[in-house]
Amino acid sequence: MSKSEKDLPDIRIITVSGRIASGSTTLAKRLSQILNWRHIEGGEIIWEAAKINSLGVCAKDTNKRPDKEDVSFDESLKKILKNQKNIVLETKLAGFNAQGIAGVLKIVVVCDDNKGRDQTRIRIDRLVNRETLTTEEAKEEVIEREKNDLDKWRRLYAKGDFSWNYWDKKYYDLVINTFDHNAEESLKIALKAIGHSL
Repeated sequence: MSKSEKDLPDIRIITVSGRIASGSTTLAKRLSQILNWRHIEGGEIIWEAAKINSLGVCAKDTNKRPDKEDVSFDESLKKILKNQKNIVLETKLAGFNAQGIAGVLKIVVVCDDNKGRDQTRIRIDRLVNRETLTTEEAKEEVIEREKNDLDKWRRLYAKGDFSWNYWDKKYYDLVINTFDHNAEESLKIALKAIGHSL
């Protein structure tokens, strides 16, 4: 461990998962900066594990990827989760894949109103503002891509159970709701959970 990396008792890895434009990337990057831990985003692992670039398939196109690529990706994730440390690992399935692995704090970021309903409109607006997409492009990213992800993962990991989702709170140690909290507040909640302050 380098001198500038923060050591956390009982935590080797922090996973950050969340629906598209929920705020998971912002949180993961900030945690990585503060702890001086490596931030690994899922796309990095996909390219390394599956060499999807050579297939001409975009990392976002879950429905066009062969199933074996997803399985390979998740096996690579599990190796990182079991064997490495001082990493903030940000992928949708990181928390799900970390079940039963010691030393991993699992965070999920959601954008739900006080009745637990996802605020899709807010997530779409965030994408429009963050990535200068048109509203239609952002809708496609949030709605269609999420559906493609879930269709595949429900088939691969949940025996086709159409009620299954990776953001189910049962898979996580900490739930942060960005409907109620801005980026700075979300960061403080995460830091408090790991016993660290700004």
